[in-house]
Amino acid sequence: MEIALFILAAAIIFVIKALKVVPQQNSWVVERLGKFHVALSPGLNIVIPFIDRVAYKHMLKEVPLDVPSQVCITKDNTQLQVDGILYFQVTDPRLASYGTSNYIMAITQLAQTTLRSVIGKMELDKTFEERDDINRAVVAALDEAATSWGVKVLRYEIKDLTPPKEILHAMQAQITAEREKRALIAASEGRKQEQINIATGEREAFIQRSEGEKQAAINTAQGEAAAILAVATANAEAIQKVALAIQSPGGMDAVNLKVAEQYVEAFGKVAQEGNTLILPGNLADMGGMVAAAMSIVKAQK
Repeated sequence: MEIALFILAAAIIFVIKALKVVPQQNSWVVERLGKFHVALSPGLNIVIPFIDRVAYKHMLKEVPLDVPSQVCITKDNTQLQVDGILYFQVTDPRLASYGTSNYIMAITQLAQTTLRSVIGKMELDKTFEERDDINRAVVAALDEAATSWGVKVLRYEIKDLTPPKEILHAMQAQITAEREKRALIAASEGRKQEQINIATGEREAFIQRSEGEKQAAINTAQGEAAAILAVATANAEAIQKVALAIQSPGGMDAVNLKVAEQYVEAFGKVAQEGNTLILPGNLADMGGMVAAAMSIVKAQK
């Protein structure tokens, strides 16, 4: 009876040792008599108890790894306190088990040395501007080396770049000066634009005034020309009517009478406006004078 119980207990232990349940996104490395045998996949697996043993257990998920903070020297000899975070994933459980004694430590150390090398090639200002380039350079270097460790480096991110306090104060002063410079430039540009706008406005106003004066002068000249033309037209019409009246019956008699009236009127004005009176020699011959005037009219006719 005791032997049967012993055999049953041994069988139970054997079954328990033989069955291995691997969780999802995990891989267990099995050694047979001290030598790599197989990498167990997720689910139920069977091994030979006391001959096979699970030597390593690897998680195949993406793992975030905090890279310790360190001091880096830039190209212009400035110290920077840098820390970052690394994301990696085990892709080959066998290489992760036997490629290195501790792939996490290896990745961490390599990330630090690579980061120091990359930052050492840059000036201080560039390290703040080109974080993406730094991250890509670190990932490329790590991924190349980690291939032999069965690890895939997915990405690296710099969490913080901290220069010394003196450098921070100098950078702040530089930023303040740059902002004041931009403010002064903006103010001067505003004043310049204001002067341009004023000059442009005055120029346009002067052009408008000159155009108005020009149009006024044109209108005045056109008005004077129209008035002169109207007067000339009226005089021409009056002369034409006088000529027609002279040619009509009794016209010459009317002219004789008009000339005589104007003669007498003119002589009367001479007597009124001057102290000295000059009389023609043939004053008594009024009819002769009128006849002479009429001869001139007839000659013009």
